[in-house]
Amino acid sequence: MLWLCGPPGAGKTTVAWEIYADLAGSGCPVGYVDVDQLGICYPEPASDPGRYTMQAENLDAAVGVMREVGAERIIVSGVVDPTRGPRVDRMPHVGLTMLRLRADAEVLRRRLVERRCDAVFVAEAVAEAEVLDGTDFASGRVDTTGRTVADVVREVRRHAPGWTASGQSPAAPTPSGRSPAPPTPSGQPADPGLTGSSQPESCPAGGTILWLCGATGVGTSTVGFQIFSRTVFGRRIPGAYVDLDQLGFVSPAPADGLARHRMRARMLAALWRTFRAGGATCLTMVGPVEDAAAIGVYREALTSAALSVCRLHARRDELARRIRLRGRGEGWAQPGDPLRGRPAAHLSHVADLAAARADALERAGIGDLRVDTDGRTVEEITEAILARTSWPDRASP
Repeated sequence: MLWLCGPPGAGKTTVAWEIYADLAGSGCPVGYVDVDQLGICYPEPASDPGRYTMQAENLDAAVGVMREVGAERIIVSGVVDPTRGPRVDRMPHVGLTMLRLRADAEVLRRRLVERRCDAVFVAEAVAEAEVLDGTDFASGRVDTTGRTVADVVREVRRHAPGWTASGQSPAAPTPSGRSPAPPTPSGQPADPGLTGSSQPESCPAGGTILWLCGATGVGTSTVGFQIFSRTVFGRRIPGAYVDLDQLGFVSPAPADGLARHRMRARMLAALWRTFRAGGATCLTMVGPVEDAAAIGVYREALTSAALSVCRLHARRDELARRIRLRGRGEGWAQPGDPLRGRPAAHLSHVADLAAARADALERAGIGDLRVDTDGRTVEEITEAILARTSWPDRASP
């Protein structure tokens, strides 16, 4: 596993995604994880400030599932504890190479302001960068100041030999001196901790889960995070948030659609166990679904949780408008957004496909609840969902 860490604005996600996309495009069995996505759980446990232990445990589980479906290398981007470094004791099945990206303070400020981050966040990020500059837990440091993404990728690969499309998987030791478990002849890890028996399909964690689904462009991520924020910050209900798309970056992906859902469902079950142990009583999750069989995969993996599926719907013209916004880089940001920067003709084609998917979901009657989003603001859609579901009042402690 190659983990690119550093302060916000250093370029971790952009560089990591470039390396992942290059390896995937060359046919290498590879996965990508944004570790920041594995710890969206509030309030943070008193015993785990920063949720670094939570993220490490979830990362270990996610890597296990990815290796079982064939990934030989994992690219990770995201924060680490700026004073203690990665929680390698919570990742017993990972051979880790960690590189730290950095940038000058003024460059960080400019990049974060361009992302429309508030002044408090910018100040905290610059302070974190200063702390990280005094650490030595990473095996190398790459400065991104004044460099293009391609320049930084080349420098990262210089520090981490083997992480090229034609190179062999590296066997670098972790900071604690451990090396990765060798694979068996079948390509599966020899360590029994990565076998299916260690990551059960069921999740005996309880709690209440609201799943927002719908066609591309319908707004599930934006609305989902609004619901999460209203729940945990507005009503002070301990809760977590998961974007299923962020659990699916594996190449080559399982060819069968249900197999892809089973992979994500196993990761989700592991995350939910960790979040429940951290105090969460409800989970807001967003992600695609095609039919009732796919929903059944998640219900099976989350047998003890009360799962409600809410499908958002929009007409073709509204889907097209939102897809164009994403193409211009507006709206919900996500690593590897397949719409960002694409030409108008491609976006129009995506809108046609999205409209067809919306119609198919409509005909199949997918979801326990259907909410029309045409002509409504995010706040209005959120209000409608919360009013019609009374969620998460049914969440059990």
